Parts: sequence; structure tokens; C-alpha cells
Amino acid sequence: MALIHNLGFPRIGAKRELKFAQEAFWKGDASADQLLATAADIRSGNWQLQQALDLVPVGDFSLYDQVLDMSFTLGNLPKRVAGLAGSELDNYFRLARGRSANDSACNCIHAGEMTKWFDTNYHYIVPEVTAETAFSLNPERLLSQFAEARQQGVHAKPVIIGPVTYLWLCKEKDNSNRLDLLDKLLPLYSALLEQLADAGAEWVQIDEPALVTDLDASWKHAFEVAYHTLKANRPRLLLATYFGTLQDNLQLACNLPVAGLHIDAVRGREEVGKVVDWLPAHKVLSVGAIDGRNIWKTDLNTTLDWLEPVAAKLGERLWVAPSCSLLHVPVDLESELALDREIVNWLAFAKQKLIELQVLGTALNLGRAAVAAELTANRVAIKLRKESARVHNPAVKNAVSTLAPELGQRKSHYTARALKQRSQLNLPLYPTTTIGSFPQTADIRKARLGFRKQEITAAEYDACMKAEIESSVREQEALGLDVLVHGEAERNDMVEYFGEQLDGYAFSQFGWVQSYGSRCVKPPILFGDISRPKAMTVDWIKYAQSLTDKPMKGMLTGPVTILNWSFVRDDQPRRDTCLQLALAIRNEVLDLEAAGVNIIQIDEAALREGLPLRRSEWQGYLDWAVESFRITANGVKDETQIHTHMCYSEFNDIIEAIAHMDADVITIETSRSDMELLDVFEEFAYPNEIGPGVYDIHSPNIPSQEQIVKLMAKAAERIPAERLWVNPDCGLKTRQWPEVLPALNNMVAAAKTLRETAIS
Repeated sequence: MALIHNLGFPRIGAKRELKFAQEAFWKGDASADQLLATAADIRSGNWQLQQALDLVPVGDFSLYDQVLDMSFTLGNLPKRVAGLAGSELDNYFRLARGRSANDSACNCIHAGEMTKWFDTNYHYIVPEVTAETAFSLNPERLLSQFAEARQQGVHAKPVIIGPVTYLWLCKEKDNSNRLDLLDKLLPLYSALLEQLADAGAEWVQIDEPALVTDLDASWKHAFEVAYHTLKANRPRLLLATYFGTLQDNLQLACNLPVAGLHIDAVRGREEVGKVVDWLPAHKVLSVGAIDGRNIWKTDLNTTLDWLEPVAAKLGERLWVAPSCSLLHVPVDLESELALDREIVNWLAFAKQKLIELQVLGTALNLGRAAVAAELTANRVAIKLRKESARVHNPAVKNAVSTLAPELGQRKSHYTARALKQRSQLNLPLYPTTTIGSFPQTADIRKARLGFRKQEITAAEYDACMKAEIESSVREQEALGLDVLVHGEAERNDMVEYFGEQLDGYAFSQFGWVQSYGSRCVKPPILFGDISRPKAMTVDWIKYAQSLTDKPMKGMLTGPVTILNWSFVRDDQPRRDTCLQLALAIRNEVLDLEAAGVNIIQIDEAALREGLPLRRSEWQGYLDWAVESFRITANGVKDETQIHTHMCYSEFNDIIEAIAHMDADVITIETSRSDMELLDVFEEFAYPNEIGPGVYDIHSPNIPSQEQIVKLMAKAAERIPAERLWVNPDCGLKTRQWPEVLPALNNMVAAAKTLRETAIS
């Protein structure tokens, strides 16, 4: 009998209960007990949804981030946090966001660096280590959740991040080698596993997604050392890999001394046969047969066609699961009453994926006849999507297939363009700007909700948005910023806003997915060929420009980011979809330029997160990603200054590709990493202008003028001052005006100091 299980479930709650509880706690409107009670309710609800499974994950829930949880479990806290007064929960949120509930701006700390979890849009808090790092086991969180689940009758399987992947995620804060810490770490893992066994755990899921990346001999040896050490412990270990194929690590993974191996059969279907042949006869094989990263229905009949022979060969040694944790998809499709019924029939959110899993399990164990109705309905849905005229637009496909190379070329080299742009814009040294969005106030949200519910007219809504735009323009003028933005009051989300105006997109009402902490996003559903029926931003930007004599940036989201932050089609290459988006956004760029907007920012925040996990596949992705950006941006005149923005990813290793994008100005996150991202410019001569972020907008902390000057001084050691801009790390929509105004005031003052220093 094949067993069915899950690797993880969304932790935000069906109605984002965790988000609202977190934010209430941070504001001081709720106690720690109230926050923890909400967390317990969410966990209980998640376990009940998964009761039909043979094994249910426990420990996949987190108050902020599972990597941060593991750091606390291992006692790996930076010195700036470890000695502070307050509870463990206070220190947890201090490291997550720079401040806990009762901390003031005076006693805030530097938050942990945040970056993307492998190639997803989920962000984790990067563990910090040095040669002197000492670990100490703190298992209470996991043990208490495990006990909680067992009390509720859940057949629980604890989930932890494995020791090698944990070290792989760490960042050395000195010149040490983090692998040297493995010997210190393994005794804690052994002790943790023994305590879980004492508590009644039969299986422990130990996640090692680093196995799907390029590993040198030292990292491969670390896996051998780690699991030959841990094999002495009592719980049976299910070593879980996901997000890609094992490739040259396949034999290593099969031979590690664990009781079971989970592989991603959605991204690595071709490796299933090899693993079946190579896995020792005493080991379980867990097959990730349902896509944990996307929201399309599984083709259950086709999946059974290749899964049934595996079941016949392995018998009870076969487990079936989603490819990865369901953290990356929304909770429940049943709440989507307003979504087009035809499209709903093509989709499966987390709850529905559990049902698909049960159908597969029943078919494997009792035969297809036991779920004949379900399989027939699934076959019909897959066929209808494949044949739908709404999915396919021959004109769009033809436009992509006949793209001319010159579409991606600017008329002149950057140096010639820069002279024309400086003459036209007449900006000072160290020009100041922001990344685009300003706080989404209660009034903005009220107006948007009222318009959606038809409680106010379109004219009333437009008047409200224009009032907000004017307010943000006046605030920027008062601050003395050099290049202004309209503030994006009218935009619910930087991807959803554009998707709503493009053909080929659909939208959920409640399809929220956690990006980090309390930040949830609602990715639009990219189901068909993309085209732009009409201009999307021009009227708003023209109105903002009419309010001021200062330069006004037009703000757009780039094609690669729209692609990577959508639930994207799985029925054609991602390159084709991205080029469709590029042509649509190119038309918007040209319309903005025709309307007199001579600075246009095309955000590509997600460029790196689409990068394949294997370096051998990087260049293919970067070729079409950069091509898509260049097609979007490069139809403009030399005098039009093109900006792009990137944040919260490690960009050093793709800096040549970023330079090849040929944006006139790039703004990039650097404040959390203390300008570490600029180290690459010591070896690579970045040719164009750059704005290293000096204000960490993911923290409520307000940077001082002195801090900003210090950061920019570091930047000026690597980039000539005449090519440096001063700006925040990212958009300011998630912050509040009382935080934003003093921070920007300090930023403008810092720029003035930098100019005076440069002149003297």
C-alpha cells in the first residue's frame, strides 16, 4: 500500500489570520499570548485539513520564517541580539525585523539579512556565523508543536531543516569557512532527534534542498559525514529534496544512510526511474508527484500512467506527496466565488492538492475504478484547458516568433546617452529619489474597497487617488527630493495592478501567499497569451507630472518580475511567456515617453529569483530574461533615462548580465547587507549609474543621516560619485508616513552632506 503525506502547509491561515495577529502584536494592540493563541488555532486547522494523510507535517508552521526558527532551535543568534532584555519572542522579532513589540526607535537593532529561498519568492532570514559560533540546542518550539499535534490525534511527522542545508544557507561574518562548523552542529541534531524519538516521533522529515544545487567535493563530503553521524539516532529519517533535479548528486542522495528519500518528480520526472533502480531495497522512496509551486490541476491520469509501474515495483516502499511544501500556493480554492468558473476548473490550491493526493493514493492502492468519477472529471478539465480559445492568441504568438533583434538595442551607447540626459535633467551630484511606492494608507484601502464593492463611483475613486498622488508629490517637494514619483496610490500590487489590465490574466480574491513575515502577496494567474488592450499608467503619471516642475518617474513592473511573481503557465516555455509580456510593457514605455515622461523605471526585482539552481542552466535563463528587459526598455530616445530596480537577492554573481541590461540607472538593495553587495564592483567595472539602497524599508527603524553618509561613502569607494544615486532599498508601501518622512529627510540631508564633501 502506497502511503500519502505532505511536506508542509501554508501557515498564514485561510483569511491571513497570522498576518493580522503579527501586526497587532508589533503595534502593541495584542499580547504575546494572543499572538500565540492565533498561531495554535492556525496549526490545529491545518492539521485537521490533513487528517486523511498517513503522515502530517509538524514544525512547518512559523511565526515569521522557518530558517529563523532553525537558528533559534540551534541557538545561533548574533551577539547584537543574544544579550538583549526581553523574551525569546522579542529577540526573534528583533532579528526578523529590527524591533519587537515594545522596542522604541532608540533601542532597535540591525535586522538579519533577508534573501530569497532558493528560486522562490519566499524570503528567509540569513543565519550569521563566524569561526567562533557556538550552538546550543533549544528544542522547545518543535517539541511543543509535536506534543500539541499528538494530543489532537494527528499522526505527526516533525519537519526540520537539515544540517548541511542550514550551513549552506549561512553567511560567514568573518573569513571563516562555515563548513568547519559541521562538527559543532551535528551533536545538536543528534540530541534533537533523540528528544523527538522520546516524544514519540517515528519519522522525521529532514529537508536538504541544497542537494539540488551545484556542490563541490567538500559539500558532498559534508553530507556523508552528517548522515553517517545521524544514522545512529532512533527516528527514521526521510531526507527531502525539492525545487529541482539531483543530477550529479543523485547517487550521493540514494546512498546516504537514511530510511527514505523524497525527490521532486514535477521538476525531475526524468530521474524517477534512476532513483527507483539505485535506491537500496530497504529504503522508502517519496515521490513529489503534485506541483507544490503552482496552482494548476495535476493531470492525474497521466501521473498514474508513470506512477503505477513505480508502485508495482516498490509496493509499500512508495510514498506520494507534493513536490515541495505547499507554502508556495494559496490555501483554498473554494473561497474563490468571483473567479471565472471556467478558469476555476483548471486550478488547485493547497486544500485541493491534498484531495488530488488522496485520489492518487486511492487509485494506487485500490485501483482506478475506486476513483473513476474523480479521474473522469480531471481528464475533462485538463482537456478543456488545453483546447480553450481563451488560452491561445495566434496574433500574440506570431509577434513573438517574428521579433526583430533591433528591438532590444538603444540608439546610442550609455556614455552618449548620459551626456544628453544630464543636460536635459540637470540633476545635482548624488541625486535623491525613491523606488516608487508610498504608504498605502487606510484612506487608500477604504477607497479601493469601496470602489470594488461599487459603493463609490469611478469618478469618486479617481478623485481620491488624485488627492493621494498630490499629497505624496507635495511631501516629496517639501523634503527636497530631486526625482519624484507619483506614489502608486492606485496600485494594489506591483504585479497584480498590471495583470488586471492585460489580456491573458485572471485574479483570485483570496489567493494569498506568504512572501516574508506578515507580507503576503496575491500572485495573478497567467493562463493565456498576453496582450495590452490600452495604456495602463499614463494618465496617472501625466497627472502627477502636471503638479510639479521637478522630474517625475514613470513606474512600471518589468516582464521578468511579472512572470516570476505570477502563477505562470505550465503549457509553454517561460521564455515565450516572458517575451509576450515584454512586448506588452514595451508599448507602455513608448506611450509614457510620448506623454512627455523622460525618466521611466522598469522594476526587475525578481530577475535573480528566476535563475535556475544549477549554474550550467544560468546562461540560457539570463539570455532570454535580459532580452525581455531590453525589448521592453530600449525603444526610447537617448534623452529618456531608463531605471531598473532589484532587491533582496544575491546579485554579485550575475552582475555582468545586469550590466548587459543596459539600464541607465539601477537601484539595488544594500542596506541590510551593509553595502556588501557592492563588493563585486571592486573587480567588475559597472559601466552605468547605480543607486545603492540606504534605507531598509522592511524594518520600522529609521536610518540616521550619519548612517546613510557612511553607507554612501562605502559605495563611493567603488563607484565614481558622479554615477551614484541616493535612495531607499525598495518601495515604501508597507511603511507608515511617520517612519517614512524622517527617514527620507535624513536621506536628503545625507545627500547634501555628500555633495558638500565632494566639492570640498
